Amino acid sequence: MSEMTENEEKVPLWRLFLAMAKIGTFTIGGGYAMILIIQNEISKRGWLSEEEFPDLIALSQAAPGILAVNISIFTGYRLRGIPGAVAATLGSCLPPFLIVLAIALFLSGYADQPMVQKAFAGMRPAVVALIAVPMVKMARNSCKRWWQWGITAAAMALVAFLHVSPIYILIVVIVLGFALAYKLEKKR
Repeated sequence: MSEMTENEEKVPLWRLFLAMAKIGTFTIGGGYAMILIIQNEISKRGWLSEEEFPDLIALSQAAPGILAVNISIFTGYRLRGIPGAVAATLGSCLPPFLIVLAIALFLSGYADQPMVQKAFAGMRPAVVALIAVPMVKMARNSCKRWWQWGITAAAMALVAFLHVSPIYILIVVIVLGFALAYKLEKKR
């Protein structure tokens, strides 16, 4: 990711906190469902470019922990260092924590109610869309050649229909990438 610009250094901690609190408050489904909302919030403020966002996602996935929290940490750190990481993390975690706490305290006796179950069933398709849209955007930005689209489609099919572990797919693609790079280097 690129270095901070002078404008980015001036992002107030409270603004970073509120942006992440908005994301944490209004995103149901967490993790991947939050990616589109996070991307919209971060890019409309000019905190990250469209090209930098897939790198942020990859870095956040590689780090241990919850995806949305990792995204908050890395964004906050990029903008304001450690205080920014703390503010962004608190912003993304505090609202959902308070909401879950309120649900546990006041609504736990209503979980078996048909209306509550129907409300959650109605939210599922929206969560699927919130996960699918950023994945399609990242594929468009990352896949520039036909064979990249082929690898993407094959990996999706293997995971979705044949239940192949993504770990095996990554291992195979990494080995093939090294083998191809070695072969091309040897030709030179």
